[in-house]
Amino acid sequence: MICARCHHFAAAPGAALCHRCLGDSPEPAPVFGSTPGLWLRSPVGLGWAAVVLLGVVVAADLFAVWADFLKYDVMGDLMDGETGSGVFLRADRADRLVRLAAGARSVSMVACVIVYLCWFRRVRANAQVFDPLRQSMSPGWAIGGWFVPVASLWFPRRITLDIWDASSPWGTTRSHALVNAWWTLWLLSLFVGRMSSLDSGDDLGAAWDHAITGEMLVAHALDIAAAVLAILVVARLTRMQHEKAMAGAVPAAL
Repeated sequence: MICARCHHFAAAPGAALCHRCLGDSPEPAPVFGSTPGLWLRSPVGLGWAAVVLLGVVVAADLFAVWADFLKYDVMGDLMDGETGSGVFLRADRADRLVRLAAGARSVSMVACVIVYLCWFRRVRANAQVFDPLRQSMSPGWAIGGWFVPVASLWFPRRITLDIWDASSPWGTTRSHALVNAWWTLWLLSLFVGRMSSLDSGDDLGAAWDHAITGEMLVAHALDIAAAVLAILVVARLTRMQHEKAMAGAVPAAL
């Protein structure tokens, strides 16, 4: 079993701590000594923080979907020729809610991205300790891969799959279905959101605004689905790494 304090060395027989943490020996043998200079660090705290902030993103997206629906509805009434102060008041209210939702999404997304990338870097470093031969990209791509144009469309998925395989129980490889489903929805939400933002630069009247609002509603709904699957990915990968670390060194039979 791995040391409960440092999460680096094997626990001493009959104890929860390693010899170094117990003060018995200055040089204990590491559990996974495959990559000198690296050691396991628990991803649990960052994983929980990322899950919570992804939940905040989901809440902000739900608010945005509601605001989009209100605007979509009132724009439809305007297109049908409805007039009067009531419909214009509804339109103004919907516009204010859409702007408020956009601000809430921006703040929650920035906070989530910062914590998520910290967690992602942590699990990538742990994967290097578990199984460095499975890592097809250098550690720097764990952050850079999300921001390089074009490469960001597939590098993060590839790195996630490498981490996933390295974090699977010894001698097994778990299905990639969850990661693939999350990444597919993430790309779809990016594509639809990008299309709606490009279209919103043109002012072609109520019909055009109505169509753009519909696109935004779909984009935000896809964001919700992608964020929910991201929560599952973070939770499962965090649990896999924790369980593997607690299992200790590679079984002799492997």
